[in-house]
Amino acid sequence: MRIPPYYRLPAWQRLFAGMAIGGMISWCIFLYVFGEWQEEYSKEIQKQAEEIRDLKKEKDIWQNDYQELNKKNLEQLRVQEIQVKITNRDKFKLDSLSAYEMEEAIKEDIEMLLAKDIDTAFKNRQLIRKVIENKTFKANDKRYRLEIKEIVFYTTISIQLNLKLD
Repeated sequence: MRIPPYYRLPAWQRLFAGMAIGGMISWCIFLYVFGEWQEEYSKEIQKQAEEIRDLKKEKDIWQNDYQELNKKNLEQLRVQEIQVKITNRDKFKLDSLSAYEMEEAIKEDIEMLLAKDIDTAFKNRQLIRKVIENKTFKANDKRYRLEIKEIVFYTTISIQLNLKLD
Protein backbone atom coordinates (compact mmCIF):
# COMPACT_ATOMS: atom_id res chain seq x y z
CA MET A 1 0.00 0.00 0.00
CA ARG A 2 1.18 3.36 -0.86
CA ILE A 3 0.66 6.79 0.81
CA PRO A 4 -0.91 9.25 -1.57
CA PRO A 5 1.43 11.98 -2.69
CA TYR A 6 -0.39 14.80 -0.90
CA TYR A 7 2.84 16.08 0.52
CA ARG A 8 3.65 17.53 -2.90
CA LEU A 9 0.44 19.55 -3.18
CA PRO A 10 0.70 22.93 -1.42
CA ALA A 11 -3.05 23.16 -0.60
CA TRP A 12 -2.93 19.93 1.36
CA GLN A 13 0.30 20.98 3.03
CA ARG A 14 -1.28 24.24 4.18
CA LEU A 15 -4.34 22.35 5.47
CA PHE A 16 -2.23 19.90 7.51
CA ALA A 17 0.09 22.68 8.71
CA GLY A 18 -2.96 24.81 9.71
CA MET A 19 -4.48 21.85 11.55
CA ALA A 20 -1.19 21.24 13.42
CA ILE A 21 -0.69 24.91 14.28
CA GLY A 22 -4.39 25.30 15.24
CA GLY A 23 -4.16 22.23 17.46
CA MET A 24 -1.08 23.65 19.20
CA ILE A 25 -2.66 27.09 19.64
CA SER A 26 -5.93 25.63 20.97
CA TRP A 27 -3.92 23.40 23.33
CA CYS A 28 -1.99 26.44 24.61
CA ILE A 29 -5.26 28.38 25.08
CA PHE A 30 -6.79 25.40 26.89
CA LEU A 31 -3.74 25.12 29.18
CA TYR A 32 -3.82 28.85 29.92
CA VAL A 33 -7.56 28.92 30.74
CA PHE A 34 -7.38 25.71 32.75
CA GLY A 35 -4.33 27.00 34.63
CA GLU A 36 -6.11 30.29 35.45
CA TRP A 37 -9.15 28.44 36.74
CA GLN A 38 -7.00 26.11 38.83
CA GLU A 39 -5.07 29.05 40.27
CA GLU A 40 -8.32 30.85 41.12
CA TYR A 41 -9.78 27.76 42.78
CA SER A 42 -6.59 27.02 44.72
CA LYS A 43 -6.57 30.62 46.05
CA GLU A 44 -10.20 30.25 47.07
CA ILE A 45 -9.47 26.93 48.80
CA GLN A 46 -6.51 28.46 50.68
CA LYS A 47 -8.66 31.40 51.73
CA GLN A 48 -11.40 29.08 52.97
CA ALA A 49 -8.88 26.90 54.83
CA GLU A 50 -7.44 30.00 56.50
CA GLU A 51 -10.94 31.17 57.43
CA ILE A 52 -11.76 27.74 58.87
CA ARG A 53 -8.57 27.83 60.99
CA ASP A 54 -9.43 31.31 62.26
CA LEU A 55 -12.99 30.27 63.07
CA LYS A 56 -11.79 27.16 64.92
CA LYS A 57 -9.38 29.27 66.98
CA GLU A 58 -12.15 31.76 67.72
CA LYS A 59 -14.51 28.91 68.66
CA ASP A 60 -11.91 27.46 71.04
CA ILE A 61 -11.42 30.87 72.66
CA TRP A 62 -15.18 31.30 73.10
CA GLN A 63 -15.56 27.80 74.51
CA ASN A 64 -12.73 28.35 77.01
CA ASP A 65 -14.24 31.68 78.09
CA TYR A 66 -17.66 30.06 78.38
CA GLN A 67 -16.28 27.22 80.52
CA GLU A 68 -14.45 29.67 82.79
CA LEU A 69 -17.61 31.74 83.20
CA ASN A 70 -19.59 28.59 84.02
CA LYS A 71 -17.05 27.65 86.69
CA LYS A 72 -17.21 31.14 88.18
CA ASN A 73 -21.01 31.12 88.07
CA LEU A 74 -21.17 27.74 89.79
CA GLU A 75 -18.91 29.10 92.50
CA GLN A 76 -21.04 32.22 92.80
CA LEU A 77 -24.53 30.68 92.71
CA ARG A 78 -26.93 32.58 94.91
CA VAL A 79 -29.95 31.51 96.90
CA GLN A 80 -33.00 32.87 95.10
CA GLU A 81 -35.90 31.20 96.86
CA ILE A 82 -36.73 29.35 100.07
CA GLN A 83 -39.35 26.61 100.07
CA VAL A 84 -40.67 25.19 103.33
CA LYS A 85 -43.03 22.20 103.46
CA ILE A 86 -44.55 20.48 106.49
CA THR A 87 -44.93 16.84 105.52
CA ASN A 88 -46.94 15.26 108.36
CA ARG A 89 -49.63 17.87 109.08
CA ASP A 90 -52.38 15.35 108.32
CA LYS A 91 -51.20 13.17 111.21
CA PHE A 92 -51.95 15.97 113.67
CA LYS A 93 -55.06 17.10 111.79
CA LEU A 94 -53.60 20.54 111.36
CA ASP A 95 -55.60 22.84 109.09
CA SER A 96 -53.90 24.27 106.04
CA LEU A 97 -54.04 27.88 107.31
CA SER A 98 -52.05 27.01 110.44
CA ALA A 99 -49.55 25.00 108.40
CA TYR A 100 -49.20 27.89 105.96
CA GLU A 101 -48.63 30.36 108.83
CA MET A 102 -45.94 28.07 110.29
CA GLU A 103 -44.23 27.74 106.90
CA GLU A 104 -44.29 31.50 106.39
CA ALA A 105 -42.90 32.13 109.89
CA ILE A 106 -40.01 29.77 109.15
CA LYS A 107 -39.39 31.52 105.80
CA GLU A 108 -39.27 34.89 107.59
CA ASP A 109 -36.81 33.54 110.16
CA ILE A 110 -34.36 32.32 107.52
CA GLU A 111 -34.93 34.94 104.82
CA MET A 112 -31.48 36.32 105.65
CA LEU A 113 -30.17 33.55 103.37
CA LEU A 114 -31.76 35.09 100.27
CA ALA A 115 -29.16 36.50 97.86
CA LYS A 116 -26.31 34.79 99.75
CA ASP A 117 -24.10 32.40 97.89
CA ILE A 118 -24.85 28.72 98.35
CA ASP A 119 -21.55 28.03 100.08
CA THR A 120 -22.37 30.51 102.85
CA ALA A 121 -25.88 29.10 103.23
CA PHE A 122 -24.49 25.57 103.47
CA LYS A 123 -21.95 26.60 106.10
CA ASN A 124 -24.81 28.04 108.19
CA ARG A 125 -26.92 24.87 108.09
CA GLN A 126 -26.46 24.20 111.84
CA LEU A 127 -27.71 27.70 112.60
CA ILE A 128 -30.71 27.14 110.33
CA ARG A 129 -31.40 23.85 112.13
CA LYS A 130 -31.29 25.54 115.54
CA VAL A 131 -33.49 28.43 114.43
CA ILE A 132 -36.16 26.08 113.11
CA GLU A 133 -36.07 23.38 115.77
CA ASN A 134 -35.97 25.73 118.79
CA LYS A 135 -39.10 27.58 117.82
CA THR A 136 -42.53 26.54 119.10
CA PHE A 137 -45.81 27.23 117.38
CA LYS A 138 -49.31 27.35 118.82
CA ALA A 139 -52.20 26.10 116.72
CA ASN A 140 -55.60 24.68 117.78
CA ASP A 141 -54.72 25.15 121.47
CA LYS A 142 -51.71 22.86 121.10
CA ARG A 143 -48.00 23.65 121.00
CA TYR A 144 -45.90 22.21 118.20
CA ARG A 145 -42.22 21.95 117.44
CA LEU A 146 -40.77 21.39 114.04
CA GLU A 147 -38.08 18.87 113.23
CA ILE A 148 -36.04 19.08 110.04
CA LYS A 149 -36.48 16.02 107.89
CA GLU A 150 -34.48 17.16 104.87
CA ILE A 151 -32.67 20.27 103.59
CA VAL A 152 -31.57 20.71 99.99
CA PHE A 153 -29.20 23.58 99.16
CA TYR A 154 -29.20 25.00 95.67
CA THR A 155 -30.56 28.20 94.14
CA THR A 156 -33.74 27.20 95.94
CA ILE A 157 -33.33 26.04 99.53
CA SER A 158 -35.91 23.33 100.03
CA ILE A 159 -36.70 22.35 103.63
CA GLN A 160 -39.03 19.50 104.61
CA LEU A 161 -40.26 19.54 108.19
CA ASN A 162 -42.02 17.13 110.52
CA LEU A 163 -44.38 18.31 113.26
CA LYS A 164 -44.01 17.12 116.84
CA LEU A 165 -46.09 17.90 119.88
CA ASP A 166 -44.23 20.05 122.39
